[in-house]
Amino acid sequence: MSWETICLLFAAGLSGGFIDAIAGGGGLISLPALLWAGLPPQMALGTNKMQAVWGTLMAVRKYAKAGLVSWQQVRLTVLVTFVSAMAGAWVVTLISNALLKRIVPWMLLGIAMYVLLSPGLGKTAAHARLKIGAFACLAGGVLGFYDGFFGPGTGAFWALACISLLGLELTRATAFTKVVNLTSNMASLIIFVFSARVHYEIAAVMIAGQLIGGRLGAGMAIRHGAPFIRVIFIGVVFAMVAKLLWDQFSGS
Repeated sequence: MSWETICLLFAAGLSGGFIDAIAGGGGLISLPALLWAGLPPQMALGTNKMQAVWGTLMAVRKYAKAGLVSWQQVRLTVLVTFVSAMAGAWVVTLISNALLKRIVPWMLLGIAMYVLLSPGLGKTAAHARLKIGAFACLAGGVLGFYDGFFGPGTGAFWALACISLLGLELTRATAFTKVVNLTSNMASLIIFVFSARVHYEIAAVMIAGQLIGGRLGAGMAIRHGAPFIRVIFIGVVFAMVAKLLWDQFSGS
């Protein structure tokens, strides 16, 4: 790799980790960078999961140290998510995900509009609509499988589920989201590692950036709270919608 490529991949890991730690969507930056570096699509996906795991791990550590992660609350969801994500990653090798590519941008757009038009959403804790067992089976099963199978917008879907179904305040919902995102990333990564779809040298460069970006992003989110997360969240989701729709209509 040239020094220019190394610097770009490091910067992509750092900025992707920063965005991911706050609102998800870091793959909007890191995955195109990996494709630009010349990796085949499947190798790029596997390498992206490898580097994303470390940035998310740093974010989870930061949120946990701030007391924003309830391990008793999240543990069952982690278990269901792990199994479901592995299943999703396995199934994607068998069938096409073309239908999801068409549907997901509109689902994300709906979430962004809902958050934009609900200024009080997630500012304070609310009444939980589901008990944690039911939430773990429903959200962990559906979103875990989705992240392993396809992925875009998983963080947004988790955040909204945590707020609307568990009644969590946005900062705690973000912390919960990072834990389950880490889980589904690790589960998917196992499939990619065993199918030899990870470029370890490139992953190492991006991991260095991810560790810094994940720490900085989580620190900013904890420091500035729900209003800051809300602004970044909406911006990232709209950016993701624009990219997915562009890919869809341009035939990418």
